[in-house]
Amino acid sequence: MQQVDFPNQAPPAVASAEPIIRAEKIEKYYAQPSQNRIQVISATDLSILPGEILALLGPSGSGKSTMLRMLSGLSTPTAGQVYWHQKPIAGAEINVSIVFQSFALFPWLTVLENVEAPLQARGVEPDERRARSMKMLDTVGLDGFEAAYPKELSGGMKQRVGFARALVVEPEVLFMDEPFSALDVLTAENLRSELLELWANKTMPTKAVFLVTHNIEEAVLLADRIVVLGRNPGHIRTDFRVQLPQPRDRKSEPFTQLVDYIYKVLTRPDVVPAQAPDQLAVPAVRDQRQMHYQMLPHARPGGVAGLLELLLDKGGRDDIYHLADDLAFEIDDLLPIVDAAQLLGFLTVEEGDAAITPSGTEFANSEILRQKELFRDAAVEHVLLLRQISRALEAKSDHTVPEDFFLDMLDEQFSEEECLHQMETAVTWGRYAELFDFDAGRRRFVLPDASEEDAVANTPPVAPSAPPGEEDSK
Repeated sequence: MQQVDFPNQAPPAVASAEPIIRAEKIEKYYAQPSQNRIQVISATDLSILPGEILALLGPSGSGKSTMLRMLSGLSTPTAGQVYWHQKPIAGAEINVSIVFQSFALFPWLTVLENVEAPLQARGVEPDERRARSMKMLDTVGLDGFEAAYPKELSGGMKQRVGFARALVVEPEVLFMDEPFSALDVLTAENLRSELLELWANKTMPTKAVFLVTHNIEEAVLLADRIVVLGRNPGHIRTDFRVQLPQPRDRKSEPFTQLVDYIYKVLTRPDVVPAQAPDQLAVPAVRDQRQMHYQMLPHARPGGVAGLLELLLDKGGRDDIYHLADDLAFEIDDLLPIVDAAQLLGFLTVEEGDAAITPSGTEFANSEILRQKELFRDAAVEHVLLLRQISRALEAKSDHTVPEDFFLDMLDEQFSEEECLHQMETAVTWGRYAELFDFDAGRRRFVLPDASEEDAVANTPPVAPSAPPGEEDSK
């Protein structure tokens, strides 16, 4: 691909343009037998406008992919309506394509046949679909690989095929679901640059791009507009246009300020975000429902200990952006560990910086047994679910409680899958802190001492051994 010269100006505002796709009060929830419901996405308004790359960010479990599926017509909202050029999407002839994270190529088809597949499904004549597919392969830099099979290609080349297949139908909106996350760093960087070149040169036959990503830098590098979701349920926390000219410099102060702002929004779900730096943020309606149980981050105690030790080495405070960079972590890998340490009171997060607390310092400096004691005290003080399990076990005469007792309570707040994840994390934390043990066979929580007593009680008696020499005499 040829190098493109970006104009040294911010992207033009397109807020006044008629949206291609408009979501009005869309929700996604699942009914429960108890007549309650598990809400994945709360009532949300969102528009995709022509001439923009829109990036959707959010922590794991915030409903990013669910939102993409509803906006693209793959999934129907439980409530609300999605419009395609002001017509309900269910009855409209939409023209969208999706680039997936996992390449999703047909292994038995050649590169050319993979790109031709959507055209064939639309009934395009063989000569026309071959010509269009060859042109698109040339556009994405795969000229000469038409007869190759996916198994012969590198990850980057497979994703280029995915781009070509999505673009060959000339979609009005191109949806991308974390398209670079399965690639190595250099390949992903090259593809991002090439995507921007295609967009700036108007070589892409598409009017808008909707990108789901967990990579904050990627969003700031590519997007004209960024939407950040919160979770439980998914809702828009901030929606703003990126007023930075292309090409964007990762090391520039405006770039790092914007990255830090998004980190703060992601790591401080309890705080209503201020306006983005030099942006005019669109106010978002937040769900004010008081959560009964905290969402336990799916992080291991060892990860929390490692993070605190690293922070201590850095003087007790560091930018989360720098921490992720030093560890070569993606944001979704680091944030659960940060959230866990914050929940336990071992660190605080302010302005995108993680700062270790006195209790966190003591934890990081302690021996293993003392760390367990500190973790146990913090878990009982700060985590409602662990406190309830511990007290229920102490109150029961046999010191055991069935798992279903707590699953039924979590079921009022979380989906069935998330309930199991929450329970798995609770078991990991409780075992580490020696608050309780878990009998997987009986699906019951037990106090550690009670577990040992049960083991002794269930052990069959052993017959006394014969005195030495007596057995030989028989």
